[in-house]
Amino acid sequence: MGRLFFTCSLILKFLHEPLLPMDIYKNHSLKDYNTFGINVRASLFAKVYSMDELRMLLLGYKNKRKLVLGGGSNVLLTKDIDHLVIFNSIKGFELVREYDNESIVKVGSGENWHEFVLKCLKYNLGGVENLSLIPGTVGAAPIQNIGAYGVELKDVFERLEAVELATGKRYIFDRAACKFAYRDSIFKGDLKGKFFITSVYFKLSKQHDINISYGAIHEVLKAKGRTASEISIQDVSEAVIAIRQKKLPDPKVLGNSGSFFKNPEITLAQFQELHQQFPEIVHYPLPTGKIKIPAGWLIEQCGWKGKRVGNTGAYKKQALVLVNYGGASGQEVYQLAQKIAASVEEKFGIQIVPEVNVI
Repeated sequence: MGRLFFTCSLILKFLHEPLLPMDIYKNHSLKDYNTFGINVRASLFAKVYSMDELRMLLLGYKNKRKLVLGGGSNVLLTKDIDHLVIFNSIKGFELVREYDNESIVKVGSGENWHEFVLKCLKYNLGGVENLSLIPGTVGAAPIQNIGAYGVELKDVFERLEAVELATGKRYIFDRAACKFAYRDSIFKGDLKGKFFITSVYFKLSKQHDINISYGAIHEVLKAKGRTASEISIQDVSEAVIAIRQKKLPDPKVLGNSGSFFKNPEITLAQFQELHQQFPEIVHYPLPTGKIKIPAGWLIEQCGWKGKRVGNTGAYKKQALVLVNYGGASGQEVYQLAQKIAASVEEKFGIQIVPEVNVI
């Protein structure tokens, strides 16, 4: 009778706890899964390596809230997470279609973004060289519509595949459906937290339109003695890497998420008023008629560059980057960000908002 009761208990346990072909960890530290190095814990944690594994996991934990993590480079964790945290490890790089002037490649969403860029350079496929050394994964890139040095992800985007977390159903999103905007997409708005992107398709060039008009790329290449006709996509990538390494800290050495704030865009009238008060204000006219103001410049003018507050601070070489000097909590970093934003608004009347996802 005792053995029968024990067997029934095991059956009941298995009915309530899904049997999955992957390890599910309880009360798991996320310190190694976010580039700020914030030590919060997830009530449940799992890695998925394929769409099939993802669907099985979602089926097994239908009623558990989910949070997807890729490279953890665009997130600030401020508290323990009472979710099933799913770490994206879906890999792959596939040439799916070729035309005379361009190629379509399919990339697993768990691929490291910079390694993907380097692979494109290896096959002489252009379009992403200006986005070299951006931290994070391929799957996070369309969520953020990452951009740098005059190029945005949407410029090379073809489509993506995603799985709805609530149902496990597969969907395809084309460029229009993603509703890309400046450092924004539908996945940061109406569909925030509702989908797991499994793969991204890119439209990459075989005959390259070199873009060196933004930032210091032109100066770096000129210093190397490169003429316009000689510049390759490899040259552009190397220049971008050199610039970024000079300005930005390595998250493995100093916890950070790159640019913490978006660059604000203001009206021409607002800019003209500010320009009278601050003639030296750095600015970039946009095709929309608005004026982009570098958030780093605004923050630096408020005296934050290189300033340390407790275990966190604004980086000494780039005020736009908030850093964890070691042992900082997510709340510490967020409180610093709020103080910085408040000081910018007080001095310039401009609101700056986080580029990172604060959780």
